[in-house]
Amino acid sequence: MSTTDSPSPRKHGPTADAQGLIFGTTMAAAAMVILTHLGLVTGQTAGLAVLLSYITGYSFGAVFFVVNLPFYWLAFRRMGLVFTLKTFAAVGLLSVTSTLIPDYFQIGYVNPAVGAILFGMMSGAGLLALFRHGASLGGVGILALYLQDKTGFRAGYTQLLFDAGVFTLALFILDMPALLYSLLGALVVNLTIAINHRKDWYVAT
Repeated sequence: MSTTDSPSPRKHGPTADAQGLIFGTTMAAAAMVILTHLGLVTGQTAGLAVLLSYITGYSFGAVFFVVNLPFYWLAFRRMGLVFTLKTFAAVGLLSVTSTLIPDYFQIGYVNPAVGAILFGMMSGAGLLALFRHGASLGGVGILALYLQDKTGFRAGYTQLLFDAGVFTLALFILDMPALLYSLLGALVVNLTIAINHRKDWYVAT
């Protein structure tokens, strides 16, 4: 059978999208609880929110929600209304869930290397679920795509520069072992997404 005879991919319905958003945000929230329990940091907007929560004493969830507010207009301009609404819901769910989980999920000793790897795997799985249901966790990725459209500056470079800034700031807050474990966690997140997030492997939207 030729590819032209293949049936069109089925799109996710509202129930599947809701499940995807709940699963993705819960996995990412649990991952952030592990990360902050270990006193580590990560990249992107979440990493900036973590650092600000360490500096100010406010919860990660509250800071993460506020940090993402400037990006929704760009999301609407670049991705459309549906994506923006899903992303707003995902950010809100993550902010609430990451605040509530510690009341029901107490963490004892965690080896930092193991914790960093678990964080990377869990947050990577959560992000994959969100991507596959037309959502994200907002932030600098949206800005990077917007700048690429407007100026031609590649989105990957914007994200790389932003992460470099986050980890440079972390040098003044974390000790060197914690910074290295943080880099390990960020590496696992990016590898999980890079290996698994391929449109030719997953056609539902």
